Amino acid sequence: MKIYRPDRRTFLRGTGVSLALPWLQCLNPGTARAAGNPGDVRRMLAMNSPLGIHTPLLFPEKTGRDYEVTPYLQPLQEVREHFTVISGLMHPMVDGGHAAEKSFLTGAAHPGHSSFRNSISLDQYAAEQIGHETRFPYLSLSVSGNSSLSWTRSGVQIPADSSPSKVFARLFLDGSATEKAKRMEQIKDGQSIMDLVGQQSRELARKTGREDSETLDQYFTSVREVEKRMAQSEIWEKSPKPKVDLKQPEDIKDSAEFTARMEMIYDLIYLAFQTDSTRLITVSSAGGNSVVNLKGVDDGWHNLSHHGKDPAKIEQLAIIEREEMRLLGTLLKRLHSTPEGGSTLLDQTAVIFGSSLGNASSHNNSNLPIIAAGGKFKHGQHLAFDPQDPPPLCNLYVSYLQHLGLETDKFSSGAGTLTGLELA
Repeated sequence: MKIYRPDRRTFLRGTGVSLALPWLQCLNPGTARAAGNPGDVRRMLAMNSPLGIHTPLLFPEKTGRDYEVTPYLQPLQEVREHFTVISGLMHPMVDGGHAAEKSFLTGAAHPGHSSFRNSISLDQYAAEQIGHETRFPYLSLSVSGNSSLSWTRSGVQIPADSSPSKVFARLFLDGSATEKAKRMEQIKDGQSIMDLVGQQSRELARKTGREDSETLDQYFTSVREVEKRMAQSEIWEKSPKPKVDLKQPEDIKDSAEFTARMEMIYDLIYLAFQTDSTRLITVSSAGGNSVVNLKGVDDGWHNLSHHGKDPAKIEQLAIIEREEMRLLGTLLKRLHSTPEGGSTLLDQTAVIFGSSLGNASSHNNSNLPIIAAGGKFKHGQHLAFDPQDPPPLCNLYVSYLQHLGLETDKFSSGAGTLTGLELA
């Protein structure tokens, strides 16, 4: 057998698998290591709008439950008691303008630095513990391009799916006998890779010191989790996929067709949750340089986001962002109108819609626009924090993890739940 000589960028890849070996001192001599109820199904949906949200049209002036309806909150009023608009939050030490999107679900500091190394995203943290309960541990989606909000524990970005047609096929089409046999073969190949990496890792473990041994213990835990997923994949592959009353969509390549592209993604989210195909979904939402096909808009979205307080640009930007909010409202109402057990799909699904940009025009990453909806929370309010001394956004993430039933009181920079957002 070929002698195993790993380096610090060694990766294990298989069907549905992307594992990086942890940073070990033995691989870099002389270099320090860089720093319930079965019927009560809980879910989470996290969405980031990469070009920001114009907060003067989103945030109310009054706090509490009797806040005034702002232009951007108007499309959500039918589900007013099921969402909370939150102002004042930020990720500590997350800066870098658009680069902050990398840290939206991780909270990792200084994403714009050349030495940046990301950490695990909120959805993947949850998927490690509950992902095995569904056919797909998670879905990472993108409306435009391959931007992704999902990152592994070792800081590797998970590619997002941007083809609604292919996502639909994965979720609901069983495929031919030949295709199923090929997938089973890929699963078997992945299991063989896991056997090999287990052998190689044991050989490596005999050569490590105490600190590396602790790191490898964490790595072995990840390997065992992947092994469980591989075994579960084999079981799911032998089970028929759910049938839905919707034809496979055709992808829309034109990024100007913003509304239709978003509607396709939201249809898939709804169906994935309704059929319990997955319980964790992330979405990198629409944005880019295109002139979107909306009446009254004749300039590129990205250019409009850099409005410099120009009223004419803000007017056009507001047309686009009101459409974003209308589409979000439609999804929330759809989830709310779908019963599940003694509750609704929205009550079982904690939703976060926001942006890693507080002021897109100046690339500011503080006072982030955040809407928290659904889940087992008391909503119907404007929850405002002092932008000069805010709690971390990751406190909200701790609240969401607890909604999912995970026993944790910290995540990234979050050291507790978000004050003011109480469980119902």
